[in-house]
Amino acid sequence: MKVALGVSGGISAYKAAELVRELQQKGLDVQVIMTAHAQEFVRPLTFAALTGQKVITSMFGSGQQEANVESAIEHIAVAQTIDALVIAPATADILAKMANGVADDFLTTAYLATKAPVVVAPAMNVNMWEHPMTRENVERLRKRGVAVVEPEAGYLACGMTGPGRLAAVEAIAACVLDVLGIRQDLKNEVVLVTAGPTREEIDPVRYISNHSSGKMGYAIAEAAQRRGARTVLVSGPTDLRCPEGVEVIPVSTVAQMRSAVLERLPESTIIIKAAAPADYRPQRRAAQKIKKGAKELSLALEPTEDILCEVAQRKGDRTVVGFAAETENVVASARSKLASKQLDLVVANDVTSNGGVFGSEYNTVTIVGRNGLERHLPHMKKSEVANEILNEVVKFRSARNSK
Repeated sequence: MKVALGVSGGISAYKAAELVRELQQKGLDVQVIMTAHAQEFVRPLTFAALTGQKVITSMFGSGQQEANVESAIEHIAVAQTIDALVIAPATADILAKMANGVADDFLTTAYLATKAPVVVAPAMNVNMWEHPMTRENVERLRKRGVAVVEPEAGYLACGMTGPGRLAAVEAIAACVLDVLGIRQDLKNEVVLVTAGPTREEIDPVRYISNHSSGKMGYAIAEAAQRRGARTVLVSGPTDLRCPEGVEVIPVSTVAQMRSAVLERLPESTIIIKAAAPADYRPQRRAAQKIKKGAKELSLALEPTEDILCEVAQRKGDRTVVGFAAETENVVASARSKLASKQLDLVVANDVTSNGGVFGSEYNTVTIVGRNGLERHLPHMKKSEVANEILNEVVKFRSARNSK
């Protein structure tokens, strides 16, 4: 999910850098918008380094060279692509502009142009905060659906004491998650996720692998982290960016993945095996590159370790979720896997449907469970599928614990 963080001009603008990190730790993608006065307190370069994204500092670029059609409508593009607009710190000036529909810079224009939920975290002098006009503006914004994270009381930069200090970044981030509908229902869990393919070497040049991109597993790890879990991701070779706040253990072979999973198993409470480890590997790895010849080449293969089965045998009170990538008899195959390996849930998908799922941002799955669950999900983004899988995990654990 993408959040635009508006930073207006106050002494607490430096705390917005901490807020960026806090939001990123929750798995959110952050782009910063700065007012002209905010740049007097913090340089845009600070936020660019933290977010890895362009920091928007003006409506039409800082100079004639930068002004073009793209920059002229950028506020509309940003407003339409974000999932939430957060303004912290929100000064008395920015609150007044928002309450009265003034759009004289990028941030206030984006506020009017977006239909995403809006969160403001005011910060100012105590007298300004308690002034009737400020209170009226805040109430007007509340009535329009803007979520307000009240400032804290304490010693202020101006030397006065009272309400006006920017709320803790944790409180602001919690409000953002709330308006986005992101639950913290995995807060006390340790989620172990596997993702991606493995590579079983034939010789120093060639290997056996598959088409798995790792996107489904990465989406699950990111969603679990966002929902409060401490998340460990054991990943085969992929080109994906490591999810913020997730501990990533890179592996290459099935043996390495098995070792990493079993090492972290004791501390884990939920295991989701979304990886596609190779089922077979060469019996012998050639020390040198096998030269091409005129004759046919036969390759003797042996089965690899069944990590999922081994985990299920040691699961105890843990919840274990498997994946079944099938080309036919999808649900029947998933149910067979559920029973034979004593799993709690299996996520099954037809890898040939909808043009194929490998490398795609979308997936179509059926979730089956040993409690009789059979839930067919429509074609949706893998990030959405990830949350639906976690929803079923939470329901399963809740039902089991209530017995």
